[in-house]
Amino acid sequence: MCLVGAGPRGLSVLERLCAQERKSPRWDHLTVHVVDPGPPGSGQVWRPSQSRHLLMNTVASQVTVYTDASVGIEGPLEEGPSLYQWAKALGPTALTPADGTSCADETLAEARDLGPDTYPTRALYGAYLGWVFQQVTANAAAHVTVRVHAQRAVALDDGDDTLGARGPQTVLLADGTRLAGLSAVVLAQGHLPVVPGPAERELSGFAARHGLVYLAPANPADADLDAIACGESVLLRGLGLNFFDYMALFTRARGGVFQRVDGRLVYRPSGREPRLYAGSRRGVPYQARGENEKGAHGRYLPRLLTAGHIAALRAPGRGPIRFGTDLWPLIAREVESVYYEALLAPRQGPGSAAVFAARYLRTEPGPWRNRLLAEAGVAAAERWDWERIARPYGNRRFADLADFRAWLRGYLDDDVRHARQGNVSGPLKAALDVLRDLRNEVRLAVDHGGLDGDSHRDELDGWYTPLNAYLSIGPPASRIEEMAALIDAGVLEVLGPGMRAGTEEDGPEGARFTGTSDIPGVLVRATTLIDSRLPEIDLRRTADPLLRHLLRTGQCRPFSIPGRAGAPYETGGLAVTERPYHLVDARSEPHPRRFAYGVPTESVHWVTAAGIRPGVGSVTLEDSDAIAAAALSLPQPATAPAPTPVPATATPVIHPDRPTQDDDTPTRAAA
Repeated sequence: MCLVGAGPRGLSVLERLCAQERKSPRWDHLTVHVVDPGPPGSGQVWRPSQSRHLLMNTVASQVTVYTDASVGIEGPLEEGPSLYQWAKALGPTALTPADGTSCADETLAEARDLGPDTYPTRALYGAYLGWVFQQVTANAAAHVTVRVHAQRAVALDDGDDTLGARGPQTVLLADGTRLAGLSAVVLAQGHLPVVPGPAERELSGFAARHGLVYLAPANPADADLDAIACGESVLLRGLGLNFFDYMALFTRARGGVFQRVDGRLVYRPSGREPRLYAGSRRGVPYQARGENEKGAHGRYLPRLLTAGHIAALRAPGRGPIRFGTDLWPLIAREVESVYYEALLAPRQGPGSAAVFAARYLRTEPGPWRNRLLAEAGVAAAERWDWERIARPYGNRRFADLADFRAWLRGYLDDDVRHARQGNVSGPLKAALDVLRDLRNEVRLAVDHGGLDGDSHRDELDGWYTPLNAYLSIGPPASRIEEMAALIDAGVLEVLGPGMRAGTEEDGPEGARFTGTSDIPGVLVRATTLIDSRLPEIDLRRTADPLLRHLLRTGQCRPFSIPGRAGAPYETGGLAVTERPYHLVDARSEPHPRRFAYGVPTESVHWVTAAGIRPGVGSVTLEDSDAIAAAALSLPQPATAPAPTPVPATATPVIHPDRPTQDDDTPTRAAA
């Protein structure tokens, strides 16, 4: 068997394979080839060697790889420590890696100070994933062999054209190694690079012609920022999670220090920082996450958007769901009810607040709802307003950048204050955390073409997904506080709503990138432009050699959703079947020996980048268990009939350029 991708999802499949073969072995010998140029377990994205100034946006107690009783799987439950539990057990002799190596001093120091509701560094998560990989391989059954290939997979093909999918599979690696005789191949890749689009090529060309720097969408941990000198003007387009990574790399990582003075965070520059300008269409950063009050396993349980209701929506013969009419009203009411319950609990007591929330859920928008709110004493200014939440400055027109800066500073302080109130006690953050808690229900409704194509494109991809990201997957409150301190220190300027990046050939400073916004008079010039977001997930533009090969040869295709009336919506997601997610080819035929899940399947599945949480029935764990079971249940690949013997007088055919076959491919192995 071959696992392409050794990050958290590939690791989860490996753990499930080993668990199932240990409890109920199906094979005399099983070899699992793990292919990833990054470290096994963490992969490239979560590698332990990255900057320790980069944080996760999930608290330590809510991160795991292991199964538990909340997960609905057929394979064995094998519990293990969460990231927090692992960190607390770290020490000179406890929970050291199975290979005998010791943890880095930085890892031990962070682990010592880590609390259950602390946001860990990505490097610490990478160390945890590496430890899990070592444990899984060390505890594998005697008949299971795991081989790691620190290479990139560049091709996947049927090993015998005459047998096709019935026969063995072959994976070609970048160094020319062929992994042949495979029974199954699982693609568990994460975020992959894409071929630059026309706008990105134009910006890259402009930078190259004029000696400037343009950084296309990418993981900030992979960006080379050394060429950007202190005092240079840097324009960042985007105020999401990647923005905060770049913000940390340009400040903390360059020796700047944040200090608390009279209760307020103050930034002490090192003198090595560039001058940062940033903006986005919305003009404000992602909202801070509320401080966790739910423990490791707590989540809001839906009262309207239940699994039963979703099953009825997806019943045969009903037709596709419309997000705006079938799902959004229920999501909105769930969010609003939690807001009012948290708002009223300190005034009326938890019991009365819960009764009000239940009544609110049963009340349609309109006069009856307004009367209900008035009876509860909810003032007009306190009432939930989705327009204000999505666009906090409303219709306000800012006179100039100073006017916007003053408003933004107050907004950031308010965001931190709301976050400190918590995700249960604080009305705003408790409500927004419902969006995060309802992810599984939204997935049940929209995955695998649950919506019609028009609704998926316009209402889910075009509206709700970015709104959900802005409101519910933001950074820790500490990052918002740091952003405010950088504005006060003059290191960062936010340009306001409607930010646009452009180029200027013959400006007063020569060729420069430019940044403008909807605020009158805003114009900045910069020597560096950074698109501070991840690349789009689009199979049609992928730069990954393996997926490009599969697409070019018709062995995979983009996922397409039928429209309500007219052309289907072709997404950029990798098409797969329903669980266990067999890869689908250009003829819409599923391949029985190939599986794929995770980020490249976005649009088939919704919000695929979300991590594994303990105690909440993680979909990822259920997926990986199903994939492992399906792969292990496959029959041994068929073999072609022996070829007709070649006459002794014939001249042998030599292929000097053919890649070598991996010398450890088992002859009888299941994979």
